[in-house]
Formats: sequence, C-alpha cells, structure tokens
Amino acid sequence: MSVPFPGDATRRRLRLPGLALSAWLVLAACNPTFNWRELRPEGAALQAMMPCKPESATRPLPLDGGAPVELHMHSCDTGGLTFAVAWAELGDAARMPGALSGWRRATLAAVQVDPARADDSAIAWEASVPGATQTMGLIAVGRSHQGEPVQVRAVQFARGAQVYQAAVYGAVLGDDVTGPFFEGLKLP
Repeated sequence: MSVPFPGDATRRRLRLPGLALSAWLVLAACNPTFNWRELRPEGAALQAMMPCKPESATRPLPLDGGAPVELHMHSCDTGGLTFAVAWAELGDAARMPGALSGWRRATLAAVQVDPARADDSAIAWEASVPGATQTMGLIAVGRSHQGEPVQVRAVQFARGAQVYQAAVYGAVLGDDVTGPFFEGLKLP
C-alpha cells in the first residue's frame, strides 16, 4: 500500500486549473480573429484574401456619372475592422478612368472627407495589384456615420472594362492586418 505524501492533493488541485487553462488556450488558437481565406468572386478575374467569411451584395451604381453598373460587393467585419472587396463590369474600357476617379471620391465621401481631395497627394499611397493596368491607393482619416473617428485604406484598380476596389475601415489600421489583405489581391 502506498502512502500519499502530504503535498500530493495540493499538487493535483494546482494541476487541474493549469490543464483547464492549457485546453482553453488550444481552443482559442483554433478560432483566431483573423481567419484568412481565399475569395474568387464569380464573374470577376479577382483573387483576394479575406480575414473572415464575407457576405455578398449587388446593387446598381453610377461609378462614373454615366449609366449605372452592377456593383458586386463582398465584405465582413472582424477585430473591429470592416474589410470590403467590390467590382463592376463597365462594358467599355474607356469608362475606366472616370469610374476609378468616381469610386475614389465616393470612398472619401463615405468617411465624411471632402471628395475634392481625391487627387490630393497627401492621401495617396503606393499600391500595386499584380495584373492590374491601373492602380490608385488612398489613406484617409474621417468620421463614420455615427460620428466616430474612422480610418480608411483603399485601392481602386482596373483591368480592361472591369474596375475593383479593396478597402479596410476601422478606428486604427495596422500594417499587420492591412498588409495581408492588400498583398492578397491579384488579377491572375
């Protein structure tokens, strides 16, 4: 017969919370805030990486002041940020410059920044998307519809008669999150 040492019961009591904490940490690691996945929207040449499962919507929108086009959007919210990827088929590549410029102005207006600043070099950033023939990046600080401070980092890009936008909105935008999002954009 073995005789338990006086400290055995204490060690068992201390070991159980430690095991429970370890199990919780393992389970938490299986459900990260940013669960990156590939997105290939039907009808578009786009390949993107989204940090959460996106919802989809389509609506008509006059991007260049001309006839409305069907805007296809995929967006999701995670970690206090909104990630969005959208595209439209213009039907005529000649409409592309006006559509990109209009989209840029609309992005600024959405965060209550004067759309006239669309060509301001102070809000431009060097953005590139493999396969795009034209790319325009912007960073701006504005206000949400609720009046809260919000940052936006967006890139408008095109190939042929298709135009695209990828954007992240949030109170604070770190490169650790925006980097994988924008680096995941491709027009294969």
